Amino acid sequence: MSLAPAPTRDGLWDGGWYRFARRLDSPNYGPRPPGAAVDLLLIHSISLPPGQYGGDEVQRLFTNTLDWNAHPYFKSIEGMQVSSHFYVRRNGELWQFVSCDERAWHAGVSSYRGRDNCNDDSVGIELEGLEGASFEAAQYETLGSLCAALGQRYPVQHIAGHEHVAPGRKADPGPGFQWAELQQTLGWSSRYFPEETA
Repeated sequence: MSLAPAPTRDGLWDGGWYRFARRLDSPNYGPRPPGAAVDLLLIHSISLPPGQYGGDEVQRLFTNTLDWNAHPYFKSIEGMQVSSHFYVRRNGELWQFVSCDERAWHAGVSSYRGRDNCNDDSVGIELEGLEGASFEAAQYETLGSLCAALGQRYPVQHIAGHEHVAPGRKADPGPGFQWAELQQTLGWSSRYFPEETA
């Protein structure tokens, strides 16, 4: 029995697509395993090239259209096929690449709350930024609204960073991310958040 919500069309959602996001379909996704419940929101940070903001390189990466020769750094990630459900720009603009009812490819080798393969039952949210650096007020505003909407549609029980599900391998979003601000915005109990951030 699948715990995925039934397809709906309402003020916030059109199936697994959030109506307040700009839609750009990624080919990098697949079905969630049978019975998977979307109960984890997974926060990442990304910028391409690292530390440079405002371009369309992240969108191109998630849609397999990035020019690997456009910057020396891109050669180190050449051929990667990845995606996230959402991407929040520095100005708060929100993009969506994969339906939340589907499995995006953002967590990689991962484990959290006693389960491996976090892609199976999580929604990936990328913030435009550099791991360890700070994020903008507009990003927190968009992120708060998005997490609240996800919590209304899915049985969300946990919010964590990539660093919490792949420690030693990933360090984003890093110490510049204000977990307390997100928790205050949402008004959710500390039990939703990683212990070291509560």
